[in-house]
Amino acid sequence: MQNKSLKIKFGKNDLILETGRVAKQANGSVTVTYGSTVILVTACMSKGIKEGQDFFPLTVEYQEKTYAAGRFPGGFFKREGRPSENEILGSRLIDRPIRPLFPEGFLNEVQVIAIVLSSDGENDPNVLALIGASAALSISDIPFNGPLASCRVARINNELVLNPTYAELESADLEVVVAGNKSGVVMLESKAKEVSEEVYLEAVKFGMESLKPIISMQEEFCRLYGVEKAKVELKLIDPALMQKIESLSKEKLNKVYKLSKKEEREEAVDLLTKELETQLTSEGFLAADILVGLHEVEKKQVRKMITEENLRIDGRSFKEIRPISCEVSVLPRTHGSSLFTRGQTQSLAVTTLGTGEDEQLIESLEGEKKKSFMLHYNFPSFSVGETRPMRSPGRREIGHGALAEKALLAVLPSKEKFPYTVRVVSEILESNGSSSMASVCAATLSLMDAGVPIKEAVGGVALGLVKEGNKTVILTDIAGLEDHFGDMDFKVAGTRQGVTAVQLDLKIDGITLELLKDCLAQSKEARFFILDKMSTALNSPREELSSFAPRIDVLKINTEKIGELIGPGGKNIKAIIAATGASIDIKDDGTVLVGSTDASKSDAAIKMIRAITDDVEVGRIYFGKVKRIMQFGVFVEIAPRKEGLVHVSELSSTFVKKVEDIVKVGDEFKVKVIGVDELGRINLSKKQAEQSS
Repeated sequence: MQNKSLKIKFGKNDLILETGRVAKQANGSVTVTYGSTVILVTACMSKGIKEGQDFFPLTVEYQEKTYAAGRFPGGFFKREGRPSENEILGSRLIDRPIRPLFPEGFLNEVQVIAIVLSSDGENDPNVLALIGASAALSISDIPFNGPLASCRVARINNELVLNPTYAELESADLEVVVAGNKSGVVMLESKAKEVSEEVYLEAVKFGMESLKPIISMQEEFCRLYGVEKAKVELKLIDPALMQKIESLSKEKLNKVYKLSKKEEREEAVDLLTKELETQLTSEGFLAADILVGLHEVEKKQVRKMITEENLRIDGRSFKEIRPISCEVSVLPRTHGSSLFTRGQTQSLAVTTLGTGEDEQLIESLEGEKKKSFMLHYNFPSFSVGETRPMRSPGRREIGHGALAEKALLAVLPSKEKFPYTVRVVSEILESNGSSSMASVCAATLSLMDAGVPIKEAVGGVALGLVKEGNKTVILTDIAGLEDHFGDMDFKVAGTRQGVTAVQLDLKIDGITLELLKDCLAQSKEARFFILDKMSTALNSPREELSSFAPRIDVLKINTEKIGELIGPGGKNIKAIIAATGASIDIKDDGTVLVGSTDASKSDAAIKMIRAITDDVEVGRIYFGKVKRIMQFGVFVEIAPRKEGLVHVSELSSTFVKKVEDIVKVGDEFKVKVIGVDELGRINLSKKQAEQSS
């Protein structure tokens, strides 16, 4: 079999693209090898267009097989099931940059599947999968305006590193996934620890330079092994129909877009749609084509208003932000809550504090890890005035939540300073543009309301773009229609100190670094304005936690005492939890976290832990239980597996003829430690304890 492959140096390892060996029935099939990580990426296309199809049905599936890392799937069923959050985010990472590179009017169903077959535990495969998707589409007969390439850039000790390993990312203060082609930047996905816009731009520039050889490699790969593109039907609207729709709707749309409220505009467009369908279907045109045609006229009209008339739909200037209101403590029984409203976008954020038992266990190709901060985003149908079934979170919800979570990671306190598990839920109650950035703002206020000592407040804003010929307009705080009809969705979150998260998606084939620089500068100005508004509601974290939140006390014990505290089969620790109701989390370094909403329960648990782990002190009084009776005295347990002898002479201040006359097995009373010999044997006194009290 002929070896159809190309190899190039890409960071620390060789990047190898290979085709013609496996999955040969797909329209395009490529394996990507980097180090010992191998990904198979396939691209398939339907033979034709489904009847009534009016959108491009692209699906992307990214899968991480546990066998790739030599592991079994967790759970009862030992096979992969529903996609993990990381797989969903990986699918989105591939989907977002390739989607705008298909021809206009192309409606054949396309499916891209990326399967991680081997993982070296060092290199994140999702970026490599995106390169594989571009290569598979480029060599296939599927119409595709590629290639594009991607890389991950990190800043570590003030130096930019290409394709860092998992271990290297731990010490990075900036991580950015860059996807680009010859036209410029196509997609960005980033998290950072308050870096400046200048540092961020430098990282993107570094990434784009690193991609040039990979794009050239794919072009050569396509020239050597690619096939001729298929001749497919491009479903474009009949020019005669477009002309009729434009003439019948132009004036009415001008009036519609002067309406200030989203629901009023939507109602007016619905009425206009019915009028056009009634009139034009009688002339032989299809209702589906009329709907698509009106959408194109709307798009053209909105874009023309912006680029030629310098007008936005709601009358704002290009840099103007919609009215903002912020409230905190809006819910009485939650640990922290806030309501952030910007125009017709509204997020209710609720913070819940928990103990180590509430941490999320995540299985990935890297192995198991625990997650102590979660931000979950929900988008119910009523937020846009629609009806649809309530289902589990979709890819959009997962993606928006992950972005908002990244934005806040940089300001969270360390586990040593704040040993809580933290969950924030953003409920989108209204939506008309950039609900993910509203979630960032609401979550920040909610965390501060809960008393989480975050370093700085984080604000977020979404920018849009309309590019027509030589005219380019950047829009601050885009509304829903500007996102829908525009060319860009650029989300930037950060503090006054710097950027914490960035996400860029485009509908055009790329933007220049110069334009990206302008967008970052405009976003900074908007972010500071939003942070000022947020500070009027709450400008710093509350000093006290909610009375409904658990209190976590931190103890430090000798690591040699950990086994003694746990006890055989967990007997001791289970007994303490059962007796007090407190939660107890023991770390390998001897840190013990005791949590409870009831201070008395925490205190009781701490006393029991101290009794087991502290060295016995001479002169200290313990509350003990009689375990055994001998002729010369009784053995009393003062802590699990710690017994001392109360000699018959120390049982009472009066003469004791028979031990059983004074105590019996199971009796509980105070005893005082009067001595510990060189062998560790403990001598106790009941009478001295009574005299002391």
